[in-house]
Amino acid sequence: MSVTSVSRKPRGSESIPLLYPGDHLDQPEFHRRYEAYPDPDARFELIGGIVYMMLPTGYEHGSGEYRASGLLYLYELNTPGVEGAAGTTVILGPASEPQPDALLMILPECGGQARIQGFGDKHYVVGAPELIWEVAHSSAAIDLNAKFKDYAAAGVKEYVVLCLGEQLLRWFDLPGSVEITAGRDGVFKSKVFPGLWVNAKALVEGNTRRAAETLERGLATPEHTAFVAALSERRKGRGAVGGRGNRRVTKRRGKRGES
Repeated sequence: MSVTSVSRKPRGSESIPLLYPGDHLDQPEFHRRYEAYPDPDARFELIGGIVYMMLPTGYEHGSGEYRASGLLYLYELNTPGVEGAAGTTVILGPASEPQPDALLMILPECGGQARIQGFGDKHYVVGAPELIWEVAHSSAAIDLNAKFKDYAAAGVKEYVVLCLGEQLLRWFDLPGSVEITAGRDGVFKSKVFPGLWVNAKALVEGNTRRAAETLERGLATPEHTAFVAALSERRKGRGAVGGRGNRRVTKRRGKRGES
């Protein structure tokens, strides 16, 4: 896939057209126009070949994203070979370039299906991360329909949507085309990332201490220990060295995941 990186042009430039919500574009052309867009604070996504412009983020959305990212970050800290990011550009395919609220991926040297690739002075995720997490409020219709289809088609394995309006967490096994249910204790347990236990009630209510305690129980399971060992073996088998040093992804929200 070819992605062109260009310098930002002044507003009204004739050389590169502006982006408009509702435009039908392929990914390379969307990326080209997005890189040249004159307002560095404007945020767009390409979903199913259609351009969407994201609205300003309200406190409820930001708080939900903060809590979700915090859990994934704690999981990453305890799981070498796994990395996450928040609000970063993901190049999924010829008609899809979203910026999911959070993601978790197995590094390529440990058998992961996505990679972190540099384009000029920036780095993007290319390919489908194993897990994507969205916080849905005003965007619920998009997150549960157009994005759902894009993520499934691209090969994302698990898709989590924190629905703020309904105050519930929805967890999908995309390859199996089924919605995963929580246990009787209200805890979701990832199949792709053993030990990633998410207490839905605690997360929705903002009880971060309880949510962290639930995750810590998952991290203490034999399944998580075995997963960490398997990731290490995969790394050794591929002869990978280094790891994080040359494949960082920015975790702060910003214009197209700039580093």
